[in-house]
Amino acid sequence: MQLAKPIYDLQFGNEAEIVAKFKLIVSNPETGKASVHELEGPRAQPLVGREIGEIIDGSIVGMDKAKLKMTGGSDKDGIPMRPDVHGGGKKYTVLSGGVGFNPRSSGERQRKLVRGRMITDQTYQINMRVIKEEQSKPVSKKKAGE
Repeated sequence: MQLAKPIYDLQFGNEAEIVAKFKLIVSNPETGKASVHELEGPRAQPLVGREIGEIIDGSIVGMDKAKLKMTGGSDKDGIPMRPDVHGGGKKYTVLSGGVGFNPRSSGERQRKLVRGRMITDQTYQINMRVIKEEQSKPVSKKKAGE
């Protein structure tokens, strides 16, 4: 008697890790300009698990003397992230305005699909804003008499 071949084999030691790939849009309100940075693989891993509203160091995108605040994002299908939805999965919520829904009349509400505030490997675009950019301070020399 011959046993049927398994449809799939679970190989716990050889599972391929999920590679995150993000497009970061960093806007600077002081200059009014935005820059696009792409992160992939190990450079993108520090962002996985972070949430909208967190402040991170700008060295991730090559802006060593800046602090960045995560303001939003979307996944590969264009589904927006909302800061008031917990987790990182998709969820249908009743919206009356804000991110993901623009009401046509006063009091209008609609059930829409949105993502949670946590960054996952399904997130594609992350919006950030420069909140503090440190300027290089001139070094003052002290006199010998002081």
